[in-house]
Amino acid sequence: MAESAAKRHATSDQLLGRLAELGISAETQTHAPVMTVIESRRLRGDIQGAHAKNLFLKDKKQALWLVVTEECQVVDLKRLRTFIGSAALSFGSAELLENVLGVTPGAVTPFAIINDTLGKVTVVLDLALVSNTKVNFHPLINTRTTTVDSAGLLAFLKAQNHDPLIVDFSVTVA
Repeated sequence: MAESAAKRHATSDQLLGRLAELGISAETQTHAPVMTVIESRRLRGDIQGAHAKNLFLKDKKQALWLVVTEECQVVDLKRLRTFIGSAALSFGSAELLENVLGVTPGAVTPFAIINDTLGKVTVVLDLALVSNTKVNFHPLINTRTTTVDSAGLLAFLKAQNHDPLIVDFSVTVA
């Protein structure tokens, strides 16, 4: 990542400070780096609450999407586009992810919206995920997991000017 990009992106500690500033209760645990949902399941121990799968996507018209679902949710990109109103979807590159959200693959998180000050990314949340009382995400790095209330996640996104689309993924896979 270029030095100028690194300077403008929030750190994990700055993110946690922003959550505190917004009055959002957060509990963070440190662990070995995890890159995938499978690794996360093995290493997370007793972290309570729902765990997520985070997909950074772009569409054919170059619109950017951050899709956040329960970790076991199957996501059919062809069907998803009809529910979110996008053009054909594909995964965004690691370089684009770093430039826009300031995170690397394996650390993708809805908290990275703190770095999307230009509002380029549309956040899509799984209804089943946000129906849980507690939800867990990396706080911009994959060596930590932060637990917040679902209401706190929504408040954070709104405070960052990113009102999310909430999609019932149970109907997108049927």
